[in-house]
Amino acid sequence: MKTILNVIWLILSGFWLFLGYVLAGVLLCITIIGIPFGIASFRIGIYALWPFGHMAVERRDAGAPSCVGNVLWLILAGWWLALAHIITGVALCVTIIGIPFGIANFKMIPISLLPLGREIVPTDRPFASR
Repeated sequence: MKTILNVIWLILSGFWLFLGYVLAGVLLCITIIGIPFGIASFRIGIYALWPFGHMAVERRDAGAPSCVGNVLWLILAGWWLALAHIITGVALCVTIIGIPFGIANFKMIPISLLPLGREIVPTDRPFASR
């Protein structure tokens, strides 16, 4: 079932969201300071491409640098990406078939706003990395 949902997701919104994250990652990787943010953007882009069967969990070992980085991320790219998730989610919720995919978009908003200090893990092993 996860595969079917992921294929439909890929067609409806996943590919376009992935391109948005890749664009943000490339722009952030232009400077040396932005490389960690670009890597985070690429990681979330892959999650946005194939999200069903995975989830984002907070890392317990993330400290103050993640907090500072999240503030910078929010200013540089986070609100644009969150806005893309909101617009896509609302557009998908217009149809009955699209409602689960719209909800999936809304669930991705927190990680698009504050990605540092989070990790993408399979849903069958949510605590494996801790």
